[in-house]
Amino acid sequence: MTTERKIVVINAGVSEESSTRRLAGRIAQQSIDTLGAAGIPATVTMLDLGPLATEIARSLVSGFPTGPVSDAIARLADADAVVAATPVYKAGISGLFKSFADLIDNDLLIAVPVVLAATGGTARHAMVTDDQLRPLFAFLRALPVPTSLYAAPEDWGSPELGKRIARAAGELAALLRTDAPRQIADDNWGGYRHRFAGQATRAEQGATDVDFDTDLMRLATGGPAS
Repeated sequence: MTTERKIVVINAGVSEESSTRRLAGRIAQQSIDTLGAAGIPATVTMLDLGPLATEIARSLVSGFPTGPVSDAIARLADADAVVAATPVYKAGISGLFKSFADLIDNDLLIAVPVVLAATGGTARHAMVTDDQLRPLFAFLRALPVPTSLYAAPEDWGSPELGKRIARAAGELAALLRTDAPRQIADDNWGGYRHRFAGQATRAEQGATDVDFDTDLMRLATGGPAS
């Protein structure tokens, strides 16, 4: 039996009827349909950041995720794929989206396929997805699909937007039809530098994982540096 794929949508739109949520929903639905045509079941979890805005701000100030933010991160950690969608303000991605991303452990999305998407009031912002979202997810060591998506007001009535959504969903489905992304993470996990006690399950560490055979740790325990 084929394992069900879990797609998590990060939606930084601030209203329930935002164009960002609408675009993210279309991408997610097309991805489910494409996977379903290949005989692969999939589910979608919508992670709306708007209702979490205050909690995200508190988490940034304190340096520790609050309960609701920790729950959101846990849902993201369980994703086989991600649709990341943000509105564009003043030629940049949403501050809300970036603030949430700043709370994500660097290990959380290693080798996870991602569709990058953004919406804005003018076509002048079309490169934001590749100029700002792609480097962000590359830093997180995720696997952004080749086709990024941007929708300005005039795009909603164009068949070209539907074609681009279908292409991006197809690329996401191609990655999810195999276990290659998970295999990449598994085969190379030990070669990555991990944060101590990180949010990612495989990055969890305790006192027994600390390397005491370093100059810093030897000095900290009263011994000489090499």
